[in-house]
Amino acid sequence: MSPDGGRLVIKCRRPGRWRAKTQDRDTAQSVVIILGNRKMAQYVKSAVMGSQDVKAQNLARDTVEPTKDTRITSDFGTKQSNTDDWLKVNGKDKTGPMLLEDGFGREKIHRFDHERIPERVVHARGAGAFGTFRLHESAADVTSAGILTDTSRSTPLFVRFSTVLGSRGSADTVRDVRGFAVKMYTDEGNWDIVGNNMPVFFIQDAIKFPDLIHAGKPEPHNEVPQAQSAHNNFWDFVYGHSEATHMYMWTMSDRAIPRSYRMMQGFGVNTYTLINDGGERHFVKFHFTPELGVHSLVWDEAFKIAGQDPDFHRKDLIEAIDNGVFPRWKFGIQTIPESREHDFDFDVLDATKLWPEDLVPVRCIGELELNRNVDEYFTQTEQIAFCTSHIVPGIGFSDDPLLQGRNFSYLDTQLSRLGINWQELPINKPVCPVMNFNRDGAMRHTTSKGKVNYWPNRFDAQPPATEAEGGYVDYPQQVAGIKERARSAKFRDHVSQAQLFFNSLNEVERSHLIAALSFELDHCDEAIVYERLTQRLADIDLGLAQTVADMVGGKKPEKAGRQNHGRKAKGLSQADFAPEKPTIASRRIAIIIADGYDGGAFKAMLSALEAAKATPVIIGTRRSLIFAAGEDASSSSSGGMTGVTPDHHLEGQRSTMFDALFIPGGSKSTETLLKSGRAMHWVREAFGHLKTVAATGEAVALLEKAFQLPGVTISSGAEAVESYGVVTLKDVKPEGLGEVVGAAKNAKGFLDKFVTSVAQHRCFQRELDGLSTQVAY
Repeated sequence: MSPDGGRLVIKCRRPGRWRAKTQDRDTAQSVVIILGNRKMAQYVKSAVMGSQDVKAQNLARDTVEPTKDTRITSDFGTKQSNTDDWLKVNGKDKTGPMLLEDGFGREKIHRFDHERIPERVVHARGAGAFGTFRLHESAADVTSAGILTDTSRSTPLFVRFSTVLGSRGSADTVRDVRGFAVKMYTDEGNWDIVGNNMPVFFIQDAIKFPDLIHAGKPEPHNEVPQAQSAHNNFWDFVYGHSEATHMYMWTMSDRAIPRSYRMMQGFGVNTYTLINDGGERHFVKFHFTPELGVHSLVWDEAFKIAGQDPDFHRKDLIEAIDNGVFPRWKFGIQTIPESREHDFDFDVLDATKLWPEDLVPVRCIGELELNRNVDEYFTQTEQIAFCTSHIVPGIGFSDDPLLQGRNFSYLDTQLSRLGINWQELPINKPVCPVMNFNRDGAMRHTTSKGKVNYWPNRFDAQPPATEAEGGYVDYPQQVAGIKERARSAKFRDHVSQAQLFFNSLNEVERSHLIAALSFELDHCDEAIVYERLTQRLADIDLGLAQTVADMVGGKKPEKAGRQNHGRKAKGLSQADFAPEKPTIASRRIAIIIADGYDGGAFKAMLSALEAAKATPVIIGTRRSLIFAAGEDASSSSSGGMTGVTPDHHLEGQRSTMFDALFIPGGSKSTETLLKSGRAMHWVREAFGHLKTVAATGEAVALLEKAFQLPGVTISSGAEAVESYGVVTLKDVKPEGLGEVVGAAKNAKGFLDKFVTSVAQHRCFQRELDGLSTQVAY
């Protein structure tokens, strides 16, 4: 019993496995002290406080933080009195030669010269964060894995997002696949899901991986282009390698230019297996679905952000976590019993194929949350190392030929980048005990005591674990066949699912895919490349091929290479993944002001956005005090209103950095903005990128001048009007602004209409009706 009568229950589930429950956190803290048993104490505290602390504590042992009270030392611990001058032989007013004996100076330069490690060949540019995995529903029917059966656990994890083709210095918003790699620090060891934001891949067999990446990387004769697939070699390769057809349809879709890492799906891509306590095996694919919905940038926007703010995605992730709007994903599994492996018209082991959800539903059983930013980029985001071969009991491998090769490749590449003891680095180290007879090697951290370093030994020291003790036991799969370099017949269908994906997209998504193909092939300057590819597109859809051929100058196919089967599937269009509850949480809203702005409308919008957990950013004509109507510098100095200091000025940012714009009225402010070409460009560009644009009072005239489109209805009185994502209120009164009660289609007040429009992400009807292309931006 706890001091206040709360219950504390400790159960022994199996030898060495303890579980504790209590309603009183203070009691848990005291029990940890009383028990004295470190292992059991950890389980008690984890059950009460949540085990997300375990990895933080693990990292804290190797974490330092400079303060005013700390002093510079050498790497061997000696405090240094001067780190600005090398030891020299100086004369009076004369600088002499430096001395080689200066060990401090040599150490500082030596460490600087060796700061860089080889960057990843692929996924070099990344961003990451710490978080937690919680299981809501046990999957004990298909697996014995503790992390997928024990709903009382809270498992710490690290996620690293990345682009694939670009170098560490490339931009975030390029058109590319995004890596979605998860390292879960489970009680049984590290479990890595090394996935992407697309469910399929370009190749079926890992032996083709070097060719794929060589073709996608900058061309060898001139090292151009960086972080792009829009060049001859890539499209030459995928034509010659038709199994890539399905995947390049995904990379040409909006999936390749996500609005945020927080708004994209994650997929394990490969086929793994799950084994339950009864020894039954299921094939499995892993899914992560974002709580905020799946959303993308538009291409012109992504293109511009790459130059305007190359760090857009990593800053977006940091900002959301710092603001307490923690990104969350539902965790789901698709499972197929081993007995049904051959029941489908696709091979379940083929990484270029997905499992359509109408045939194999996704079962959501848990949640992933990111809630802590990294303390240092290099030691955590850069040095974290993932391996597809990192699994725990209850999870196994399939004969997926891409997975089999990845299991070799990922381990090999970590050895190259980080050395043989890479798993001892704090970010890679498991939270459970690591005990084995692996020894020595460069940068060994662990000190292993004892007389023997082998098994078996005369002391019976450190034997292998039994299955009852949690030892990993491989599934006894029966294997028979002949040795050959070949693939099964179902692997040879490279078109059916490419058609399925294209058919499942909505009208907007299909138009974006066509535009992306037209852009990419326009950058291919060898006619054989774009002419052959446009013919290949006729295998998917004749209309698609003819439209692209016309745009890029290829010969128009006259007939389909293969008839489109016309089938569709759910879960392929981004429109299938709207958030369950419309929200503008973490959305970046620019509020544009100049001297003389309407302070009432400004404050009402600011309060509404903060209440909805959006991120308002004030943009001024300068980044010094700007005063509302009725305010000025003299009133500020006399103790009156103090003005507002903008976060940025109009030239310091662009509309591309924001999800929506709001301009409060005020005759003087509007007059200033009407004369500003940059302010007009902000408004027109946001309109062209299909974003919500709003104005009140006199600023409504600014929108009218910027658009000059008869199809867009503008407020002319005291009633708020929303038209194609343009929200206006001419005559501003408190009752006209209204209060935000949530995003709803029947919103009436100005603020409600604005929030509802922003929550839709973009106004795609504006594009469908041809309005966005009528405004120059």
